[in-house]
Amino acid sequence: VQLQASGGGLVQAGGSLRLSCAASGGTFRGYTVGWFRQTPSQEREFVAGTRWSAGSTYYADSVKGRFTISRDSAKNTVYLQMNGLNPEDTAVYYCAADRNVILSATRSARAYDYWGQGTQVTVSS
Repeated sequence: VQLQASGGGLVQAGGSLRLSCAASGGTFRGYTVGWFRQTPSQEREFVAGTRWSAGSTYYADSVKGRFTISRDSAKNTVYLQMNGLNPEDTAVYYCAADRNVILSATRSARAYDYWGQGTQVTVSS
């Protein structure tokens, strides 16, 4: 499966953005799909994830209550709605997917084989 991430941009603190991760060459059925983010000074960190078949969702503590991961089966797309953005959320955001992510590894970037190209999110203060 190939992933295409989009929706990043520049937003003021307190604003919102919605990121999209569209799959091509296959569907997300049976996959775990995750959103990660990375800055030049930090390793790639988990933001949110969903297990497609179960519909379960997972969040990093830093975004819980502000970000929401959702899916559209008809469009084969996973979304990350980001509200209440702050400058600390500035990063390149990546979506990732894999069929074989065990539950305990959902938050680990190493568990995912398929990655989108990344989309820049910049939050100004």
